[in-house]
Amino acid sequence: MATNNKKKNLYYLCLTALFTAAITAATFIHIPAPLSNGGYIHPGDIFVYLSACFLPTPYAAVASALGGGLADGLSGAVMWVIPSVIIKAAMTLTLTNSGAKIVSGRNLMGIVLGSVITVAGYYFAEVIVFGCGFAVPLASVPFNAVQAVGCAALFVLTGLALDKTNIKNSLQKVR
Repeated sequence: MATNNKKKNLYYLCLTALFTAAITAATFIHIPAPLSNGGYIHPGDIFVYLSACFLPTPYAAVASALGGGLADGLSGAVMWVIPSVIIKAAMTLTLTNSGAKIVSGRNLMGIVLGSVITVAGYYFAEVIVFGCGFAVPLASVPFNAVQAVGCAALFVLTGLALDKTNIKNSLQKVR
């Protein structure tokens, strides 16, 4: 029994490392956002949501926090490391890894809540980081909403494609 738990923990640790790397790398991919005056969407949040669909919550939260924090730190946006660590970890709490499908009713509701966490989290982070009151950061809310909704839509498309491959059942057999 102990060997089985060690094997499962190693499996989750490896998958956590892979999701951390994927989140970090995908956050560096910039897709220009329409009507955002130079803003962009990054697909890192797709992997944040996917980590929550494949890993137990603590592992998904760690992968997402580390991946988001590393991306900000490595890109020179050091002031966003702590907010991203908190926000990305919180986003994973809205989805579940139970069930055979990635795109489920619960996870669809979860990405809506995850999008709200993203927009509200970065709004309040700007209030704190810039110390400029509550009005000025409102200007970034539309861009953050485009980022959140864009990644949510891409997550659903990715999840539907992965569900067709039956990947969750295949990975269950590995561990």
